[in-house]
Amino acid sequence: MLNVDARGDACPLPVVKAKKAIAALNGAGEVEVLVDNEIAVQNLTKMAQQKGYGSSAEKLAEREYRVRFTVGDASAAAEEPAVCTPDARTDTVVAIAADTMGEGAEELGRTLLKAFVFSLTQQEKLPRTILFYNGGAHLTCEGSPMLEDLKVLEAEGVEILTCGTCLNFYGLTEKLRIGTVTNMYVIAEKMLNAGNVVKP
Repeated sequence: MLNVDARGDACPLPVVKAKKAIAALNGAGEVEVLVDNEIAVQNLTKMAQQKGYGSSAEKLAEREYRVRFTVGDASAAAEEPAVCTPDARTDTVVAIAADTMGEGAEELGRTLLKAFVFSLTQQEKLPRTILFYNGGAHLTCEGSPMLEDLKVLEAEGVEILTCGTCLNFYGLTEKLRIGTVTNMYVIAEKMLNAGNVVKP
């Protein structure tokens, strides 16, 4: 049995750690994950249902839960880590127009968007392109908290494009640190030709 301590980890790290441990089984086996909140338990059990793993969850103490996965040969094989090549990309375009995700508290919105970009790095199928414009232009520039995750995506063949007009407007032209500069014609073209456009 493999043991994973994900206590104190924010979403989506408990699921990411669990998937990596399951992949490391290389066949049948069990993985036990410790977490400190019910949301993590729900996310883990939902992942188990989606992948067809056996699972059980129990509360051990206040803010301490254990989720156990039972993995068979067939399901374990499905969890073998994929090598992300250009063929592993979808025809999806992700369009990021702000430095926050959703409406409400800005601090929460920044945390959510950072978690979203990190979660993209963990997907078996990657987007073909990520577009950054308006306030989203800050995220490809010096000081961005998600530069490392974007570098991982770019290394896997994901195209990173930032609106040049937006960089100029915010005085960020010299601070671009990932991807290339683009224009609104290309942004419109990428969106129109995409099979799916995701706007977090």
